[in-house]
Amino acid sequence: MRKFAVMFSSLSSLSLSITSPLSFRHSSNARPATFLRFKFRFRAMASHAVGYPRMGPKRELKFALESFWDGKSSSEDLEKVAADLRVSIWKQMVDAGIKYIPSNTFSYYDQVLDATTMLGAVPPRYGWKGGEIGFDVYFSMARGNSTVPAMEMTKWFDTNYHYIVPELGPDVKFSYASHKAVNEYKEAKSLGVDTIPVLIGPVSYLLLSKPAKGVEKTFSLLNLIDSVLPVYKEVVTELKAAGASWIQFDEPSLVMDLSSDQLQAFSHAYSQLESSVTGLNVLIETYFADVPAEAFKMMTTLKGVTAFGFDLVRGSKTVDLIKDRFPSGKYLFAGVVDGRNIWANDLATSLSILQGLENIVGKDKLVVSTSCSLLHTAVDLVNETRMDEEIKSWLAFAAQKLIEVNALAKALKGQKDEAFFSANAAAHASRKYSPRVINEDVQKAAAALRGTDHRRATGASARLESQKRKLNLPLLPTTTLGSFPQTLELRKIRREYKANIISEEEYVKAITEEINKVVKLQEELDIDVLVHGEPERNDMVEYFGEQLSGFAFTANGWVQSYGSRCVKPPIIYGDVSRPKPMTVFWSSVAQSMTKRPMKGMLTGPVTILNWSFVRDDQPRFETCYQIALAIKDEVEDLEKAGIGAIQIDEAALREGLPLRKSEQAFYLDWAVHSFRITNCGVQDTTQIHTHMCYSNFNDIIHSIIDMDADVISIENSRSDQKLLSVFQEGVRYAAGIGPGVYDIHSPRIPSTDEISEKINKMLTVFDTNILWVNPDCGLKTRKYTEVKPALSNMVAAAKVLRAQLTSDK
Repeated sequence: MRKFAVMFSSLSSLSLSITSPLSFRHSSNARPATFLRFKFRFRAMASHAVGYPRMGPKRELKFALESFWDGKSSSEDLEKVAADLRVSIWKQMVDAGIKYIPSNTFSYYDQVLDATTMLGAVPPRYGWKGGEIGFDVYFSMARGNSTVPAMEMTKWFDTNYHYIVPELGPDVKFSYASHKAVNEYKEAKSLGVDTIPVLIGPVSYLLLSKPAKGVEKTFSLLNLIDSVLPVYKEVVTELKAAGASWIQFDEPSLVMDLSSDQLQAFSHAYSQLESSVTGLNVLIETYFADVPAEAFKMMTTLKGVTAFGFDLVRGSKTVDLIKDRFPSGKYLFAGVVDGRNIWANDLATSLSILQGLENIVGKDKLVVSTSCSLLHTAVDLVNETRMDEEIKSWLAFAAQKLIEVNALAKALKGQKDEAFFSANAAAHASRKYSPRVINEDVQKAAAALRGTDHRRATGASARLESQKRKLNLPLLPTTTLGSFPQTLELRKIRREYKANIISEEEYVKAITEEINKVVKLQEELDIDVLVHGEPERNDMVEYFGEQLSGFAFTANGWVQSYGSRCVKPPIIYGDVSRPKPMTVFWSSVAQSMTKRPMKGMLTGPVTILNWSFVRDDQPRFETCYQIALAIKDEVEDLEKAGIGAIQIDEAALREGLPLRKSEQAFYLDWAVHSFRITNCGVQDTTQIHTHMCYSNFNDIIHSIIDMDADVISIENSRSDQKLLSVFQEGVRYAAGIGPGVYDIHSPRIPSTDEISEKINKMLTVFDTNILWVNPDCGLKTRKYTEVKPALSNMVAAAKVLRAQLTSDK
C-alpha cells in the first residue's frame, strides 16, 4: 500500500528485495543506483550526529507499523516506508553538510531489541529455531502475542524513551541472526553515502540486560562477555569487507558509577576486539552525563580505538578531563549541540568551548557533534507553521541542530557564517529579555516553598481507614489508571473541535456521551473505583500544558517514546501558573453519572516537568515547584467539587533521577517535595492516588514511600513482578498499593487464573487491607476488544480471591 510511503518520490525507484523482514539487499535486477547517488555540493566539515529521529517528520513509520500490525498492509509495504525514511534521513544529513553520518540508527521498534536480534539472544518462549530473525519473532519479543507475553520494557537511562530489556542466562547461545547493520551500511553506500555503522557496545548491552528468570540473584551478566564478542567480530568483519572505514560503538553505560569489575569488562572487551577492528577507525560514543574520571582514564587508553565521543551539554565537567589527559593523536567528537532539548544552541559559547578544545586535541582531530542521538528531540521546525514566531526563533529541532553542528564546524575552519551567528545571538537576547518569560508573583510564590516539607497532618494508615468508610471500598478494590481506548472517532471529534469544524456544544455533547459509555462499561464490569476515561485529552502532559501559562505547543513536534508510540512534549518557556480550573468540569460530569467513587485524574508536577522540553535559564526544581503550585490549586478545586479520590500521576519520577549517585539525593528531595505540595491541603477523607510505570523503582522505594500518597499503583506485570522483591526483602509499607496485574502494552488478554496467580503472589507480600487490583498502566493504546475481556478477567479474579479471604476470616 503505497499510501504509507514517504514523500521522497524522487528516491522511490530504489529497488530492494527482501531476504528477511529485518535484513534486505539491493535487488540484482535493479538498475544501477548511480543516478540516485547523493552529490556533495561542498566539502563536508568535521561534523557528526550521534543519531537521528526515525519516525519521520509526519510519523510515517508509526502509521506503517500500526497498519502492518492490524493486518491492513504487508511486510513489503512496511519495508518500503522504512527504506524511504532511511534514504530521506541520509539525504538530509548530506544536504546539511554532515561528514560523519551514522547508519543502523533506524529501528522498527528499538535499537536494543535490534542488538538482541543481531546476537540471536531470543528467549526460548518465542519459539525461534535459528536463521535470520524476521518480523514475527521480532515483534513478538516487543509486543507479545496471543500465547506469550512481551519482554520487559524500561526507560533508556534518564529519558522518556523505552527500550526492550534483553533476558540473558548462562545457557544463552549467541549467534549472528540479523545482518541489519551491514545491510543498512551497504544501502547507504549504494547511494554514495559512506556512513559510520552504529552498534550498541558489547558491555553496555550486557549491563542493560537482566538475568533470565530463575538466576536473577546468582548470575553475573558480564560472565557472557566472551560469548557475545564472537558475534561482534563477525559483524565487524562483514562491515570491513563492505568497505566501512569507521564504526561507532555506543557505550552509554560509561557515564554510570561503575565498579572495578565493570571497568575491567570494558578493557577486556575492546582488547579482544582489537585485532578485528584493525584497519577501521573506532569511535566509542558516550552520552547523557559526565564520564567519571576512572572510566575516562580506562576508555582513553584502550588500544585500537581511534576516537571518543562525549556529551558536553549534560557532561560539561568532562571538559576538564579532556584538558587534563586527552590522549595525543586521537579524535574528539565534541557533543556541544544538545540532543535532549529544543532550544537553539548558543553558538558563540559553543564555538568558544570548541576553540579551547581545538588547542588541546589539534585542528584536524576535533569533530563537532550532537550531545546524544537526536532521537530525543522533535524532527523539523519547518513543519511548525502556526507557532508563535518569537518563541519559534528560540528553538532548534533535529533538522536545525544538524545545521548548527555544521555551522560550528565551518566556523572552526575559518568559514564562520556571520549572518547566521548574528541571528542566533539576537534570538538568545530576545528570549532572555522577553517579558513573557518572567512572572514575579509566580517566582515569589515558588521561592516561599523552600524550608517547609508540606506533609499532610495525619499518617497514611489513619487516613486509609477514614477513606474506606467514606468510599465504601471492599477488600482488594479494583480500579483502572485513567485512560480508556482513544478511538479514531474520538480523535476526529477533538481534531474537528480544534479546527472549529464543530461547535463547542457539539463537542461537549460528544465527549459527555463518550464518558457515559466508559462509566456504564465500568459499572457493568463491576469495577469499584471508576475513571472517566479521559476522552477530552490528547496527551497526559500536553492536555495540562495547554491550560497553564508559560507553555508553548507544536503541531508536529513528535518524539518517539516506544515502538510506534509518539508524544508531543510541551515547551516550558516561562513561569508557570494556572489561570483557571482544568479538569473540574469533566470530573464533575463523570461523577454525576454514578454513585461509585470517580477519580479525578491529574498529571503530577515532576512528570509534567520530565515529559516536557524544559526552559534552561533556571534550575529545574524551580520550574517544578511552580507546576506543583498550579496542580495544588486544581486538587483543592476538585475536592471542593465533591471528588473524593484524586490520582496525581508521577509516571516519570524515576526517569528524572540523575545517573550519578552523588546527584540523586538532591533530585529526590525536591521531586518528592513537589508531589507533597500538590495535596498537602486536602482533608483526610480525600484519597490521593499516584501512579508510576516502566522504570526500576526498587532503588528509590523509600522516596516513593516518602511521597505519602494514600494509594500507589506501579507497573509490575510486564517486569515479571520485579517490584515485589523489594518488599519481600523487608521494606515496610502501610498505605494502599496496586502493583499492576496485567501488561497493557501487549494485545494479549490474560486469563482470570493468570491474574489470580499474580494477586496471590502479592498477598504473600502485602496485607489484604492495603492491596488494590489494577492494570499496569492506562488503556489509551488498546482496543475495546482487548480491554473488555481483560478487565472482566481482572474483576473476576479479584472477586474470587475476595470471597476466599472473607470465608477464611
